Amino acid sequence: MSLTDFSTINPDGQIHEDGPLAYAYLPAPTVQSHAANLMTLGNGDLGCVWFGGTQEGVADISIYFSTLQRLPEGQWAEKWSPAQQLSSDSTRSEQNPILYRHGEELWLLYTAQHAGNQDTSEVRRRISIDHGSTWSDPETLFAATEHGGVFVRQPPVQVGERLYVPIFRCATVPGQKWVGDFDDSALMVSTDGGATWTEQIIEGSTGCVHMNVAALADGSLLALYRSRWADWIYASRSEDGGLTWSVPEATELPNNNSSIQFVSMNDGRLALIYNHSQATEQTERRLSLYDEIDDEGLDSSVDGPVVFEPVATGEPGVQKAFWGTPRAPLTVAISSDQGRSWPARRNLEVGDGYCLSNNSREGLNREFSYPSIHEGQDGALHLAYTYFRQAIKYVRIDPSWVSAPEASDHA
Repeated sequence: MSLTDFSTINPDGQIHEDGPLAYAYLPAPTVQSHAANLMTLGNGDLGCVWFGGTQEGVADISIYFSTLQRLPEGQWAEKWSPAQQLSSDSTRSEQNPILYRHGEELWLLYTAQHAGNQDTSEVRRRISIDHGSTWSDPETLFAATEHGGVFVRQPPVQVGERLYVPIFRCATVPGQKWVGDFDDSALMVSTDGGATWTEQIIEGSTGCVHMNVAALADGSLLALYRSRWADWIYASRSEDGGLTWSVPEATELPNNNSSIQFVSMNDGRLALIYNHSQATEQTERRLSLYDEIDDEGLDSSVDGPVVFEPVATGEPGVQKAFWGTPRAPLTVAISSDQGRSWPARRNLEVGDGYCLSNNSREGLNREFSYPSIHEGQDGALHLAYTYFRQAIKYVRIDPSWVSAPEASDHA
């Protein structure tokens, strides 16, 4: 039985075995779940956060948290814990949560925006000192600026005395709704443990978002990016601990304007999870990520997907964000040369990846997306991702699965 043979989704958190794979659908009390992130907690348990509610952008979207216990013998529990709601702002859609271990503290970072207006987004933080059992009150860590909203997706990175939080800046033209045409990347930098921050803009990064930074075996830093243009995964590098970065350049791997994530493994290799998909001239596109909602919530006047053909700007070099490229297959890749090539690739999920609608209530959305990848203390790769926006699916694999001789479904 393959991972895609299930006609129903049962989000009960129960771990199932399927040959070399273990999987579960995380417990969720909401009709929509999206944007998972994983982290090993200070007590050895595995934590996962995501957002859930009616639909992305609606004010009932909140942050949820579940854990998988690491047993004293080193084995994993058979079931994820019930979901704990960690945010409750009734006026904003709270999205893109991240877990980060900062010394003895566990940080939860997440965004909060008005409806589908990412240019209003701010980044909030809660802190736990008991592995997520209790949390401090929410605080605004990075407020929206005159430039636009501040968004996060990828985990912070400590390099020497410098703590980097990758952000992307969501700008828009006055009088127009945000669609992502002008988004770019930056790092929020702290040298005092997070008490104060400065912004470091990544030059030449317009259209490159979700900056994912990891240290390489040679001491340099690699950043991989999602592309608003739905063309390629982009990469930039730093040889001086993050003080300066090369201009992002396209890699050999496609991107569909959807999230990616990679991790630097203990053996020096890199493991990446992404959608092996990109837009073509024949790809249908939608108006924006939020074309099914308005400032009050779900837009009752919208009946089905809104197919969109952008008007030419007439300005050379001006690109438009491309929304709607299928979010499938979901692929795991391994690099042995510090991210310069990714020869080992294997599809984890296959399907049509339909995402011209975010509607999970009626089963319209069929995407496998927004993956998280984390190397556990057990040496396994722990994966979590959006499954049809109806659930967060968790999968545990040995890294050798990616290039196993019996692999029959390669990207």
